[in-house]
Amino acid sequence: MPDRPRPPPLPAPPAIVLAIARDATDDARATGGFLNLRRLELVARYPDGAESAPFQYDIATRAALDAVVIAAYFRGPAGPSVYLRTAVRPPCTFRPIAPAHDGAMWELPAGLVEPGEDPAECAAREMGEELGFFAEPSAMKPLGGWTFPAPGIIGERHLFYAVEVDPSARTVPSEDGSALERGAAILAVPVDEAIEHCRRGAIPDAKTELALRRLAEAV
Repeated sequence: MPDRPRPPPLPAPPAIVLAIARDATDDARATGGFLNLRRLELVARYPDGAESAPFQYDIATRAALDAVVIAAYFRGPAGPSVYLRTAVRPPCTFRPIAPAHDGAMWELPAGLVEPGEDPAECAAREMGEELGFFAEPSAMKPLGGWTFPAPGIIGERHLFYAVEVDPSARTVPSEDGSALERGAAILAVPVDEAIEHCRRGAIPDAKTELALRRLAEAV
């Protein structure tokens, strides 16, 4: 990524301290699955010493809480191109309010970091499963800092990686055996075209747009 002037540091947010007044998770029904629910009563303590009344807050969690996002690219006649893959997202399919969506979209490959797994190793594994490219974890180059994609709901982090690949070396993706990975399509798109698709709403996935914009700055 090209060197850029470092901006002045941001001021620290107000030191509002949260404390758990009551944990009602055991009474919640949405536990024991891939995604679990913590149902808490919290108390907020403010810098001036004041304290809020207890309030309910639901937090989604899971064993594999962080995810990697992989921008696999190559340098072609039209400039840098990146590989996108189709995915079906059930939460979008079953969205209960307008606008309706079928849940199918183009995305950059991504996957969950298993407990104890190094994120770069996860990125290399996911690239093989979803695109059919195989590389050493050391080839995965961090693409900016990690982000919280939905901090009001879940403490999941997205960790972004870029890796340059040889299109002629792509093989059949190994996939992970899940029903939602089967039958996906893979497409190489110039990076600038992919970003334009994001601008026009054809790629509505936020992590993909962020990674693509970072990749465009880096290459």
